[in-house]
Amino acid sequence: MTVEAGYIYAKTAYEKWGIKVDEVLDQLRQIPISIHCWQGDDIGGFEVNSSELSGGIDVTGNYPGKAKTPGELRRDLEKALSLIPGKHRVNLHAIYAETDGEAVDRDKLEPKHFENWVRWAKENGLGLDFNPTVFSHPKAADGLTLSHPDPEIREFWINHCVASRRIGEYFGKELGTTCLTNIWVPDGYKDVPSDRMTPRVRLKESLDRIFAEEIDEKYNLDAVESKLFGIGSESFVVGSHEFYLGYALKNNKLCLLDTGHFHPTETVSNKISAMLLYSDKLALHVSRPVRWDSDHVVVFDDELKEIALEIVRNDALGKVMIGLDFFDASINRVAAWTIGTRNMIKALLYALLMPNRHLKKLQEEGNYTERLALLEEFKTYPFGAVWDYYCEQMDVPVQEKWLEEIKGYEQSVLAVR
Repeated sequence: MTVEAGYIYAKTAYEKWGIKVDEVLDQLRQIPISIHCWQGDDIGGFEVNSSELSGGIDVTGNYPGKAKTPGELRRDLEKALSLIPGKHRVNLHAIYAETDGEAVDRDKLEPKHFENWVRWAKENGLGLDFNPTVFSHPKAADGLTLSHPDPEIREFWINHCVASRRIGEYFGKELGTTCLTNIWVPDGYKDVPSDRMTPRVRLKESLDRIFAEEIDEKYNLDAVESKLFGIGSESFVVGSHEFYLGYALKNNKLCLLDTGHFHPTETVSNKISAMLLYSDKLALHVSRPVRWDSDHVVVFDDELKEIALEIVRNDALGKVMIGLDFFDASINRVAAWTIGTRNMIKALLYALLMPNRHLKKLQEEGNYTERLALLEEFKTYPFGAVWDYYCEQMDVPVQEKWLEEIKGYEQSVLAVR
C-alpha cells in the first residue's frame, strides 16, 4: 500500500467521527516546537573559561561526534531539522554566546554575542528562545545563586538574568517572533534546612529586581521554572513548584513545567488544565524522567500523549509554549533530536485525531463505558498512516528512512570530528 493509499483509508476511518483530517494537518503545520540546542554538545557551550557541569546536571555517555564549535552545532541542528516535519524554534542557553575568543563573564553578555545565531535563524526561518545559564560557574559552586546569602553573588546572577532578558528582547525584535526567556536556578540544600523562608525571600527579591525593567511582551516573554529536587539539593529546593506558581500568577509571568521536575507519581498532564484556568499562557519543557529527572530522549509514551491531549482538547495550542529538554550522550545526538521532536509532533497529531468533543460529551452524560471503549479503540486507529502522509507532504523521510540519513551524516561528518 502506498503512503497516499494508506492516508485515504485512514481519512475514511477518522472522518466518520467528524474529524477533518486535512484541516488537522494544516493545524499541525502551525505548531512550533522549541528544540533545545544543548542536546548537540552535552550542555558544554562555548565559553572561553568554561566550567564543569554543576547544579545537579549531568550528561552520561561518550558517543562520538559531539559538536565542538558553534558552526558544528548549527550544522547538526540543520540536519535534525531537515528530518523533522514543520517549522520550529531553537532554544539557546547563555553559554552558547560567541565572543571571538574574549573572556566575557555572564553578567556582561550582550545581544552582539548572539548575532551569528540570529543571522542563522533568519536564514533558516526559525524563532529563538533563551535561558540564562545559572549553573556550571564558580559563582554557583555551592549550589546557591539568586538566593545566595552573599549579596555580591546574588548581584552577579541578577545582572546575568537582566542581560538575558535583553538578549531575548533582541531575538524577538530581530526575528519577528516572541522569544521565551526562561529562568531556572539550582538553588537548594542537600540536607534538611533549618530555615526555608529566608532563601525564598532572597529569591523573590532577586526575581523582582530582574523583572523590574519593562520589556514589551511582543518581543520577550518571561518564564520561571520549578523543580522538586536535584543532585545536591535532595532535601530542599528554593524554587519549588508552589513558589514559582505563586510568583508567576502574582507577577504575570509564565510558569514553566518540566516533565522531569516532579515526584515520580505526579504527571504534568494533570496540571495543565488546572493552571490554564488562572494563566493566559504556560510553558513546557518536555523530557522523560526514568525514576528521577534523568532527561532521557522523549518517546511516544502514554504521558506524552496525555500532555498533547490536554493541550488539544482544551483548545490551548495558542496558550502552551512547547519546548524540549533532554540530553543523551550515549547515542547519536542528531538522532536524539530527531527522535524526540518527531515524537512530540506525533503526540500532537494523535491528540488532534481524537474525537475530543464527543468524548467530553460522554463524560458529561456519565457514559463512562463508551468513553473508555472509544479511548481504547482509538489507540489502534490508523494514526500511523496519517503521520506517514504528513511527513511525505512536508518533504521529510517517512517512517525509519530518516535513520539512513543519520547514518550517512555520522559517517561523513560526525566520525571525522
